[in-house]
Amino acid sequence: MKLKHIGKNYNVNENLKEVAEKKLGRLDKYFKEDVEAKVTYSQEKNLRKVEVTIFLSGTVLRAEESTDDMYTSIDRVVDALVSQVRKYKTKLQKRYQSGETIRFENIPEIEEKEDEDAPKIVKVKSFGIKPMSVEEAILQMELVGHNFYVFLDAETDLVKVVYKRKDGNYGLLEPAF
Repeated sequence: MKLKHIGKNYNVNENLKEVAEKKLGRLDKYFKEDVEAKVTYSQEKNLRKVEVTIFLSGTVLRAEESTDDMYTSIDRVVDALVSQVRKYKTKLQKRYQSGETIRFENIPEIEEKEDEDAPKIVKVKSFGIKPMSVEEAILQMELVGHNFYVFLDAETDLVKVVYKRKDGNYGLLEPAF
């Protein structure tokens, strides 16, 4: 796996990179060599946050963990990614039947059981979608008190989603073809 290290409000030293590469090396058995991953290190007050995004063709695996120690955050984010790979093995197998990016033989089988606590769709809501600008969509989102809003972009005729980020700013999701 090819890692790209990025520091946001945090100085990433060589020792930290080496430790991260060693720990994330646990994931190498699940992916082919050409898979790319982005490791972002940041510090917010007393928390050290590690965010890892693994880019597979058509899918993105992402995990983030925050603790008071950067090395502990790395350990936890690796555990979270291993858990994701194991949990979604069958879904990933259906998508990547050729096995071009994922080595499924290295992912242990997990007995799938009927889990009553598993998330399920409990409500379906239909709504009209009208053309508007991004600024108008943000205003509508604030007016309804939600943290996201789906709208039809008046300029591009594409369905987009505007959302409120944890830092108080806004994000925009738009389809890529």
